[in-house]
Amino acid sequence: MNSTLPIEKNKNKQNESRIKKRVTRIIIYTLLSLFALINVYPIVWMAINSFKSEQEFTVNQFGFPSKFNFENYANAWEIANLGVLFKNSIFICVTATVVTVIIGALASYFLARFHFKLNKVIYTFFIFGLLIPIHATLVPMFILMKNLGLLNTEITLLFPYIAFHLPITIFILTSFMRAFPKDIEESAIMDGAGIFRIFWSIILPMSRPAVATVIILNFIYNWNEFSFALVLINDPELQTLPLGLANFAGQFTTNYGAQMAGLTMSLVPIVIFYLFLEKEIVNGMTSGAVKG
Repeated sequence: MNSTLPIEKNKNKQNESRIKKRVTRIIIYTLLSLFALINVYPIVWMAINSFKSEQEFTVNQFGFPSKFNFENYANAWEIANLGVLFKNSIFICVTATVVTVIIGALASYFLARFHFKLNKVIYTFFIFGLLIPIHATLVPMFILMKNLGLLNTEITLLFPYIAFHLPITIFILTSFMRAFPKDIEESAIMDGAGIFRIFWSIILPMSRPAVATVIILNFIYNWNEFSFALVLINDPELQTLPLGLANFAGQFTTNYGAQMAGLTMSLVPIVIFYLFLEKEIVNGMTSGAVKG
C-alpha cells in the first residue's frame, strides 16, 4: 500500500498540471481571439460600408448593404486620382524601405560584429533617435528642404522617411546579429572571404527573419505616413495615398461610400505585402529578432 501512494500522488500532480495548462491555454486563446476581433472589426466595417450608397450609409451604418454598390470604387479611383497616388506611394515606400534596410543592415553589421572605440557611442546615438518626436521636426524639416531646393519634388519624402527609420532598423538588426557565434566569421576568413563577402553571403542571409521584420515595419509606416507628406508636398501629381484620400472630406460634405472604397483599396497592398513576408516575420519574432 505504501508503495502505491507516491505513484498516485505523481499522477494527481500530473493531472493537476495538465488541467492548469489547459485552463491557461484557453484563457490565452480567448484573450487573443478577442484582441483579434477588436482589431479586425474596423477593417471589416470599412469594407462592408464601401459597398453602400450615401443614403444607405446614413440610415444603416452597421448592417450589410441591401445592394452591393461597386460604383463607389470607380468614383474613388476618379475623385482621388488613385492611379497617380498608388504610383507615388509605391515609389516612395519601396525606395525608402530598400535604402533604409541596406544602410541599416551595413551599420548593424559593423556595430554588432566589430569592436572599436566609438562602437557604443555610435550605437547610443542611433538609439537616441528613437526618442525624438517626429512631429516636432516638421518645421525644421520644411525649412531645411526649402533651403536645399528639395521641397515638393519626387524625392522629398525619401529623406525624412530614411532618417527616422534608421534607428529602429539598426536597433532590431544589431540585437539579432549580436547573437551569431564568432566561429562563422572565423571559418569564412579561413576560406579567404572578405568583410563584405561575409556580410552579403553569410550574415545577411542568416538575418532574414529580422530583415523581414524591419521591412514590414518600414513599409507600413511609409505607406500610412501623413504629416511629412502634408507639409513637404503640395503638387497633386506628387501626393501619396494618405493625402489623396483626405480629398474625400470636403468643407461641408463627405462622400463616405467613396472614401471607404478608397481606404479599402489602399489597404490591399499592405495586406498582400504582410502575407508575403508573414513566415519570415513569425520566425523573426520567435528567434529574438525584436529582443532588447
